[in-house]
Order: sequence, then C-alpha cells, then structure tokens
Amino acid sequence: MSIRKPRSSRAGRVTMQDVARRVGVSAITVSRALRTPDKVAEELRQRIARVCQELGYVPNHAASALASARSQTIVALIPSLSNVVFVDIIAGIKEELDRHGYHMLIGVTGYSPDEEESLLRKYLQHAPDGLILTGIDHNPGVWELLQTQGIPTVHTIETLDGGEHMSVGFSQFDSGYAAGRHLVERGYRRIGIVGAQLDPRSLRRCEGCRQALRDAGLYDPALEIMTPEKSSIGLGASLLEELRARHPDCDALFFCNDDLAQGAVFQCGRLGVPVPASMAIVGFHDVAGTAWTTPPLSTIATPRYQIGVSAARLLMRHLAGEPVAERHVDLGFTLVQRETS
Repeated sequence: MSIRKPRSSRAGRVTMQDVARRVGVSAITVSRALRTPDKVAEELRQRIARVCQELGYVPNHAASALASARSQTIVALIPSLSNVVFVDIIAGIKEELDRHGYHMLIGVTGYSPDEEESLLRKYLQHAPDGLILTGIDHNPGVWELLQTQGIPTVHTIETLDGGEHMSVGFSQFDSGYAAGRHLVERGYRRIGIVGAQLDPRSLRRCEGCRQALRDAGLYDPALEIMTPEKSSIGLGASLLEELRARHPDCDALFFCNDDLAQGAVFQCGRLGVPVPASMAIVGFHDVAGTAWTTPPLSTIATPRYQIGVSAARLLMRHLAGEPVAERHVDLGFTLVQRETS
C-alpha cells in the first residue's frame, strides 16, 4: 500500500496541517502538543512526535507568534557563562521553561550595565514574551525600556522591595553579614575581607560582612583588599599571600566568592599555614569542589538552581494569567560550617 504524500506549502515545506491530517486530529491539537505537551495525552503526544519526525516537520515559530501574539521565547541576561553561579540559574530556568514549551535566548553582559542595555535593545526586536534579568542594578535606560515595553520581567539573585516587576533571590547584605558574624562568634579578632570582580552583588555581600565586624568593634579597613580583577582560584591564592605579608596577625578572611576562597586554602597548604588554627577562611556560594578542599571550606550556600526554577515559574504563571500571590520571593541562604572555620 502506497503512502499518500502530504501536501505542503511553498518550496515543499511540510505544514502543521499535513501532520494533523496524517495523525487524524486538528491542527490545534498538534499545536498544543508541540507548545504545551503536558496538556496532551502521552499516547497522542508520541504519535504526533513520530509523524513530525517521519514527515520532517519543523514548527514555524514566526508564524505561530503572529497568530497567537506570543513568541514562546524568554530572554535571560546573565553576566557570565563561565561562572557556575549563573550556569546553575540558567539550568533552573531551562527546566521550567521546557515544561511549558518555551525556549530561551541567553545574552551574556560581561558584568557591564551598558552591554546589558545594548543586548536588551537587540533582543526586544525578537518580541520575547518575558525577561529574566540578573540583579536589581540596571542603567536608567534599562528601567525605561522595561517601563515603556511593558514586558513581564523577573529579576534574579536579589529581591526588589516592591513594585510592578517580580524578583527571586536572597539578601546579599544579610548573607555577607552572616559570614562575618560567624567568624566573630568563632573567636577570631583580626578578620579581613577580600573582594574581586566588584559587581554590585559582591559589593553588597562585602558590606554585610563589614557591618558585622563594625557591630563587634572589630572592623579594620587595613585588613581589606578589593580588586576589580576577575575572580579566580589563582587570584585568591595571590591575594591571601599579599594580605598575610602586609598583616601577619590577620587570623580570618571572608572571600566574596568560593573560587577566591579555594585558592586561599590551597595557598595556605603550600605555605604551611595551618587552617583554621592560624587562618580561618569563609567563602561564598558553595559551588562544586568547595566541600573537597583540604580542609573542607566553610561558605555561604546559595539556592542558585532553585532561583532559576522559581523565576521561570513566576513568569509562566504571569503569562498564563494566573494569580501571583508573592511577586518577590526570598529563598534565603545557608551558612555551611566546615573545617576552615
């Protein structure tokens, strides 16, 4: 028995109607199976997927967007793809968007507010249904675009105090304060602070630690190194050595990122500095490898993956017209005490 060749549009392109005729359902059902698969029965969804593959059907998202006034696209702007903190957030966003049939356009700002604004202007040309931005510090031009375009937006890794936009994150200041307070309570008295990259979030967590030391009457600005250099293990090692050379009585350090703190632990091992007996170290984020330094590194654990999931979930609920009871979600943080403190 010969199989009837499906009719197609211009240039032989297979259409959704071709798929629907082969399966024996309406084009609307095929569209629903492709865009919101959780709303279609598993057996039917598999039949549609099999016919799409047999016919070589590729969905025309541009036509779909014109017909539905939805692009099924979310734009996510992050500072870096080499920083696992933001990779974890993106992974969470993707998992949730996949469940709803949305896809993601990722822009990398390089920690530059100007680049963020430039990318946002470019990506708005794709008519995304929503935006997920990093942090709450943006150029005035970005805030103006968000206002004039009226696109649903979720800010991540920090929370806004209120307003029309949504946010998911935790308090950078409070988490830094918790790290500083922990070192004070452990009995250290010459406590330093090391910051790198110096994006607004790093600055706020360093200020939190600084305030904890002030409250304890232990803050000494001389025991502080702040550099705009990119955060790395190697930089952490060199800054540890630099600070100890200048202030050999320093007995504890808070690092604004785990890679810096890991470098400091490694360098203490090379220099024969006992940790934590002569130098206590606390990092930030609890990234992979932090628990496996020698000794294991104390740190502030942040819910990065869950931030991504929650941000995308908020956006999906908003786009579906569902009530959003909590527009600003604080997922908190956890002080993880290991053997370096």
